[in-house]
Amino acid sequence: MAYKVLHVGAGGFGEYWCREYLPPNIADGTIEVVGLVDINPKALEIGRKHLNLESAQCFTSAAQAFGAVDADLCTIVVPPAHHESIVDLALGRGMHILSEKPIADTMEASVRIADKVKAAGRKMGVTMSHRFDQDKSTLRAIVSNDALGPINTVSGRFAGDYRSYDSWGRFRHEMVHPMLIEGAVHHLDIIADLAGAPCTSIYARTWKPQWAEYKGDTDVIVVMDFANGSHGVYEGSSTQATGLNSWCSEYFRVEAAFGTAILDHREIEVFHRDPNRIKQLSRHGKGQKVQLLPGVKWENALLIEQFCHWLDGGPPMPTNVEDNLQSVALVFAAIESARLGQPVKVQEFLQSFRNSASITPR
Repeated sequence: MAYKVLHVGAGGFGEYWCREYLPPNIADGTIEVVGLVDINPKALEIGRKHLNLESAQCFTSAAQAFGAVDADLCTIVVPPAHHESIVDLALGRGMHILSEKPIADTMEASVRIADKVKAAGRKMGVTMSHRFDQDKSTLRAIVSNDALGPINTVSGRFAGDYRSYDSWGRFRHEMVHPMLIEGAVHHLDIIADLAGAPCTSIYARTWKPQWAEYKGDTDVIVVMDFANGSHGVYEGSSTQATGLNSWCSEYFRVEAAFGTAILDHREIEVFHRDPNRIKQLSRHGKGQKVQLLPGVKWENALLIEQFCHWLDGGPPMPTNVEDNLQSVALVFAAIESARLGQPVKVQEFLQSFRNSASITPR
């Protein structure tokens, strides 16, 4: 059965959804898009053409769309500050929800949303697209098969050149913490996934170099501890001079007891320790090359399919809203750490919001 979808957000990254992520799932009968929303008429028209919708199925008002369209679920691709209001509209119509990351723009709102979804008996997933890209999925498969042994450290680097105003979407240039909320939300999630355990402590430093055309901090260094004894290190910058490791070309390295796995610019190599040698020396580029996993769908196209399998009665998707609170907690605990200038205990931080959460409307 094709699930009927009301898609909210056709501009910016929303256009990518209309062009790249929704169509493969329409083509194979996983979904049927029955409505489209965007406040910008021009973006709405572009999205309409990508999805082959009738004009009557397109709306500039979310409230009007939810009142008029009969759908099983809604997909949300709008700035994080607007997520909760769309979630409220969807739950009011009994719809399931698949939303772009992060759950919301604050920890409080993220917990509220998760609690509202649970109280309504609906299902909600979050599209952590980069964790489910082909290269990161291949690295995860290598690490999780235990061939390299227990994990010691996971390192990640994002280095993009988005220093000029409006080069990374105008709203990000106006945010207080664009790198953590819009960038590290993916990368810290990947590091935690590779580490294989919840994060217990996080310490972050953030800043903005003088050439960054942003209101908020664009550069971060983060140190993480995990419940299984592994550790993480992340460096992120949206103002790097040459775009050394930009989107989809990030660098990740997993150091384990018996070897090392490196992902750089979508290429993976693995180094294995020779137990018969007392000391070893290696260098980047001289490891065992690994082919990327085969597959038809990746990133959000795959997550749409996983969400629908969950609706079919399958297991919860890995990025269900409850589990994804761990990823959101990484971001906002990092922000709190940067504010305090000291490490933050992540699970205590998350629990403090759960204890005070209320699903009372804002």
